[in-house]
Amino acid sequence: MQHQKILQVKELSKGVESIVEVDWKHPDIKTFTVPEGFPSASAAQDCKSEDKEQAYHAPEIIPLYGVSTKMVPLFQESGHKKGSVLSSSEVRNIIVNYVKTNELVDEANKNFVKVNAILCDCLLDKSEQDEISNLKWDDLLSRCLERLQPLHQVTFFGQEPIVRKGKIEPIDITIAQRSSNKKVTIIKNLELYGLDPQSVANILQQKVQASATIAPVPGTKDRVQVQIQGNQIHHLAKMLLEEYQLPRKYIQGLEKAPKLGRKK
Repeated sequence: MQHQKILQVKELSKGVESIVEVDWKHPDIKTFTVPEGFPSASAAQDCKSEDKEQAYHAPEIIPLYGVSTKMVPLFQESGHKKGSVLSSSEVRNIIVNYVKTNELVDEANKNFVKVNAILCDCLLDKSEQDEISNLKWDDLLSRCLERLQPLHQVTFFGQEPIVRKGKIEPIDITIAQRSSNKKVTIIKNLELYGLDPQSVANILQQKVQASATIAPVPGTKDRVQVQIQGNQIHHLAKMLLEEYQLPRKYIQGLEKAPKLGRKK
């Protein structure tokens, strides 16, 4: 279209090409008609209204823990077995009750817990087993959580909770260098938070007036990533944190935003 002089494109900022002028009187535009089968402007507006009604709701994410084989002896007194799924507060209550039931609170200093044979096998490394006889409460609980299988529960708006293995991966934002020294912003893991990568690409493209595409994530079967021209982390931060209300701890790479120039 630039060659036909319908529109003019310029590189307004490094690595980002933007449309700066459109010749609305060009014959090709004046004679253009919407092809049969495409939605009319009013239908498109209805779609936009419907999209607004179906606004994005950030999922509720809760860390969970599964009882591993090594930790079964510590949890079987409370009626749990291998594979039992617990929240952090449930783990804490079980450990506190175990310590009190087995009279393991150090009488000389109640901030410490005496390490019996089960705590020794479950929570201490081999190199520590002959050296450590007491643990602080915080150390005891943190060691316990570290040795349980990490899980997480995700609940999307209007849907049943889903429990997945491992910790949830954060939305990953990186900056890559392409040909002609142009930068691109790459965003991964949007699907894990109920975000459609194609929709995010479309919205970003409209916001920053730069080309945005989606492509498979290398080495995966069912993941795609969004790629958009330029360093767009400021725009992404506003979208993800303010508009979508996602907690910052679930977004990785916001620190790579370009530094704003100082006013002279």
